[in-house]
Amino acid sequence: MQVTREQVIAYRIGAQQLDRSARSANALAVLDIGVQDFAVHPALLSFDARLAAPPKPSGIGPGTSIALTWSLRGAPHLHRRRDLDALAGALWPLSEQDAAGRLNETGPSVARAGISALDQWLTALDAMRAVVSTPTAKGAASTEVTRRIPKAMRHNCRACKTAHISDSAMRTVALAAGLEIEPNTYPPVLLPRPKARPVDAPDVRALRRLVIAYLTLLGPAAPADVAGYFEVRAADLKQAWPDDLTEVHVDGKKAWLPAAAADQLARARPKDVVRLLGPFDPYLQARDRDVIVPDKAAHKTLWPVLGRPGVLFVDGEVVGAWRPKASGTKLTLTVEAFAPLPESAWRRVDTEAGRVAAVRGATDVTVVRA
Repeated sequence: MQVTREQVIAYRIGAQQLDRSARSANALAVLDIGVQDFAVHPALLSFDARLAAPPKPSGIGPGTSIALTWSLRGAPHLHRRRDLDALAGALWPLSEQDAAGRLNETGPSVARAGISALDQWLTALDAMRAVVSTPTAKGAASTEVTRRIPKAMRHNCRACKTAHISDSAMRTVALAAGLEIEPNTYPPVLLPRPKARPVDAPDVRALRRLVIAYLTLLGPAAPADVAGYFEVRAADLKQAWPDDLTEVHVDGKKAWLPAAAADQLARARPKDVVRLLGPFDPYLQARDRDVIVPDKAAHKTLWPVLGRPGVLFVDGEVVGAWRPKASGTKLTLTVEAFAPLPESAWRRVDTEAGRVAAVRGATDVTVVRA
């Protein structure tokens, strides 16, 4: 199947409901792979880009159908609560090398002590399960978990001037430990997830479902793209790679898509869409950044190591970046277009800025053209 980059972009807009076709937050297709979050609600911006009406922060957290937890790549993500047990099994390390990659901090002292990466993972998991039985701030949890792990697993922290469990170990085991995060807590407060099912082994079938979800939402894609998104060792991902896929050539580059989505890709046409996407919007999380933005010179601006901007998205193309500045209930959005835009597009930017303000709780918004 031969397709162009433009067809892929049009397909992804529809698959991800960037046409605002989602009727409720729980019906958002992007929740199939998770929506990254941190301070100032970037996940709610992702929701807003896909919903007819701005989402409400009260619809997330304990007692709701959407939970915040450390999951993919150890980062905080929003997921449907009903999916969390399966997700924990899907993200369980598949090999010793896979565990080492997820922990990201296996030092020589651990090797000398003869503690494998899988043993470190399980030790951290058992400690987190034991410690967080009630709402617990991250710092307090770290202190108690550190007391329960071997000294070889403790890492010297210059900021704390002490040795404690690594941040990556706490984050990567939190989901399997049955934990979630109380929204709007900084530092985060960890909570035991009600009725969490104990997970003690990898679930390859659940991982395969995640792979299909990624390919459906961010495909066509290559195995390396999928492995990078879920932080799974590429060699281990082979056992979860689906059989029922269609091979697609995107401007000559080989990729794959679920067979059930092939017709939708073939019929995809350009969309009339203007959005102010948040810095961690699922659309921007695809690993094939050259497809999203062919101009590599813009990549450093859009995906810096720290301090990502939001993205100005017009009719399938990333045409600029934006940054917010809040002062009380007033919000200023500085929008930099990479090339001149017609006034009709700027008027729609003003409308989108109003929605960004609503999500952030601002009553007054100003757009400054950089």
